[in-house]
Amino acid sequence: MLTSLSLIFLVGLAMAAICQRLKLPRIIGMLVTGMILGPYILDFLDPSILSISAELRKMALIIILLKAGLSLDLNDLKKVGRPAIMLSFVPASFEIIGYVLLAPTLLDISRTEAAVMGAVLAAVSPAVVVPRMVHLIEHRYGTKKSIPQMILAGASCDDIFVIVLFTTFLSMAQGNNANILAFANIPVSILLGILSGAIAGYVLYMFFETAYAREHYVRNSMKVIIVLGFSFLLIAVEDWLENRISISGLLAVVSMACVLKMKSSSFVSQRLSEKFGKLWLAAEVILFVLVGAAVDIRYTLNAGISVIIMILLALLFRTLGVLICVAKTNLTWKERLFCVIAYLPKATVQAAIGSVPLASGLPCGKIILSVAVMAIVITAPLGAFGMDNTYRKCLNK
Repeated sequence: MLTSLSLIFLVGLAMAAICQRLKLPRIIGMLVTGMILGPYILDFLDPSILSISAELRKMALIIILLKAGLSLDLNDLKKVGRPAIMLSFVPASFEIIGYVLLAPTLLDISRTEAAVMGAVLAAVSPAVVVPRMVHLIEHRYGTKKSIPQMILAGASCDDIFVIVLFTTFLSMAQGNNANILAFANIPVSILLGILSGAIAGYVLYMFFETAYAREHYVRNSMKVIIVLGFSFLLIAVEDWLENRISISGLLAVVSMACVLKMKSSSFVSQRLSEKFGKLWLAAEVILFVLVGAAVDIRYTLNAGISVIIMILLALLFRTLGVLICVAKTNLTWKERLFCVIAYLPKATVQAAIGSVPLASGLPCGKIILSVAVMAIVITAPLGAFGMDNTYRKCLNK
């Protein structure tokens, strides 16, 4: 395992640095590193690392979501309430509709199988989007109109909606009836996630304040460990209650960090944000190298031109959905274009659930995995490159 970790860090950082010198996003180097070192090409990564890959990726995602929550201003979110809510489900819905309408013709699958494919592909990647929105908030690009906050909030809720649809459509494809209660759980999951995170954040704030009042000052480094412990617990609660009640652990993490920022002094919240920023330097490498390792490049090579056409056409449907969300706002056409680009990348969810239909025995499983892999290869670098190279031109500082 130690050899694998050394390869992940050293090769991943080296490839990221090479891409940076070539004016490409660092994420491309990390994804390529994972693909090359992973089980489908050189197979240099220890099976023990791959067996806990999903947990390690989730831990890395928690770190950047904590930093996002500590960077968010709730007053800014209030300004963009309607478009932020719409961004959490409208673009994904439009993309799924695109697959349902076009995939049966282009890829020779049934409408139900096309719905499963659309649900796999419709989620935006918080791993790609969130760190970039945090960067924009910190450097104050687009913050006057709360654009990065709006995208960050929408992307955080988008995955919940898509995963519920995926489980419903997968059940239908297997011959079972759709569970209508699953759709009712979407707002419940969001509300309970925000509420549980807010309670955890207030408890942490009171603990830190009480310790300080009693002259048992908790160092910021220790606060980071305690906050991480609470974050892991919130994610675990989501798993414990999975078959009873729906709750979004990732939203709970963001909510907890927001409350901590709101109640704590600006100095404390800034120091915590800086600490999590330093942790993200290591977590980012682990996250994207392991996402790359989950990509079976063989399916990419077998994918035909029709798969690429399908992905690009579906992105047009997604673009229309994003433009509808930002309609009747005061955003300029350049700012709206940036919102469209920010909603392109796919990686985390597709790497996690892309192989589920194949493992479930669906006849369309192989083509769905091929499309999922190709979508990661196309959209993750495209979205990252697009955001990195357009935010200075599209957004006001």
